[in-house]
Amino acid sequence: MECIIITGISGAGKSAAADCFEDMGYYCIDNLPPSLIGDFVDLIGRSNNKIRKAALVIDVRGGEFFDSALGDLESLRRKADFKILFLDASDALILRRFAETRRSHPMAAGITNAEALAEERTKLGPLKSMADVVIDTTHLKTAELAERIRQTFSEDEKNAGFKVVVQSFGYKYGLPPDADFVLDLRFIPNPFYVDELKRLTGNDEAVKDYVFESAEALFFINDLFDLFPRLKDAYIREGKRNLNVAFGCTGGQHRSVAVANAFYTGLLHKGEDVIIKHRDIPK
Repeated sequence: MECIIITGISGAGKSAAADCFEDMGYYCIDNLPPSLIGDFVDLIGRSNNKIRKAALVIDVRGGEFFDSALGDLESLRRKADFKILFLDASDALILRRFAETRRSHPMAAGITNAEALAEERTKLGPLKSMADVVIDTTHLKTAELAERIRQTFSEDEKNAGFKVVVQSFGYKYGLPPDADFVLDLRFIPNPFYVDELKRLTGNDEAVKDYVFESAEALFFINDLFDLFPRLKDAYIREGKRNLNVAFGCTGGQHRSVAVANAFYTGLLHKGEDVIIKHRDIPK
């Protein structure tokens, strides 16, 4: 089992890191006493459970249980392969986060947050030295932290591309709730009003030819291909690796299908990881 120990300064982003590991398919446990990590590994090893990746958060919230963390982790190294991720941030940022959330530092019993933070740094010093990876989150957005974790810990994620879902739909049946971009194609001449095209769909060559005889349709799809690389880069920078683009027309039979097909084919030829679905053709 691949095991990641997440630890670090309170308020530095351990919860956000755990969420990221969970999205990457790790089984996550928050605030696990270090002395129980070995028992957890043994339990998984003896069971038929298919857990292959786990991320375990340990920190000073464990109180006296945390005091033995170094010894517990040294013992664990003899029975399991694991890495330690230590999250840190500047004192100014940590104290501001506690002030903004109106919460006290977990060690601030009878002392100020600043004093508690200083004690925590002393207590966690040896663990930080033992860490395999240290990430300073002072200047990182949550999405940037997630991307850093993916790049560092997951070969699958590092090699994963950007996935695009292209779909067509009809406005008369409602907007697709999972769409990131909804593009309205009702400005293109409607094949529905051409008798020989009315009962066909955008999957038919005759409808496709009719749609792209429109200069507006050609300008639109060409501009969209120019825009896509910048959109993709921006989404990846924000930690998003999936984009759902929905093309809509009145009934979801003609214009939206033809343009969605053209966009799908163009992305496929560019080597993108893309799938297509036509939501409302069966209707």
